[in-house]
Amino acid sequence: MALHAMRVAAQQGARQRMKVGYARVSTEDQSLDAQRDQLRADGCSEIFEEKITSKKDRRPALDQALALLQPGDTLVVWKLDRLGRSVKHLTTLLHDLERRGVCFRSISDGIDTGTPTGKLLFHVLGAIAEFEAALVSERIKIGLQAAKQRGKQLGRPRRLEAHQVRQAEMLRTRENLTYEDIATQLKVGRTTLWRAGIR
Repeated sequence: MALHAMRVAAQQGARQRMKVGYARVSTEDQSLDAQRDQLRADGCSEIFEEKITSKKDRRPALDQALALLQPGDTLVVWKLDRLGRSVKHLTTLLHDLERRGVCFRSISDGIDTGTPTGKLLFHVLGAIAEFEAALVSERIKIGLQAAKQRGKQLGRPRRLEAHQVRQAEMLRTRENLTYEDIATQLKVGRTTLWRAGIR
């Protein structure tokens, strides 16, 4: 009897699971109303809203929503693209939520990691992100190899040869060309000219 009373007291004192909504628009003329309505209809007790910011990496409302979430809670968005900037960013966020014991739900995409199907979709999404990263890496390697085979110099330009320095000085003083024009003519960057002492 005493054990049962302790369980009931513990359950009553336990925090209720929360649905926390996150809404974001990426342009000034977009409205948050439709997302807000969908999140409320889905049962979100807290909704954090983000308007476009000048710094793309900063999302203070998302940071606040993530800080509020506790194990057993669910982060809800109207659509996947409201949460992540890329597949990689999205999967990083979702892995963090999973590690913390927080579920994720995307209303219009039909994803809910609190269900077996949702968990499967989440892991498929993670595999796609890894595959995408591998493809990008492979394309970069192939592109660099092809450029190297064509004789293209990769990386920072070499220092100017003595005759190039003289030519650059002549173009600057006699012909009064801009750094941009001289750099274009010598096929080097403006910083290379500056490092060579061309003023």
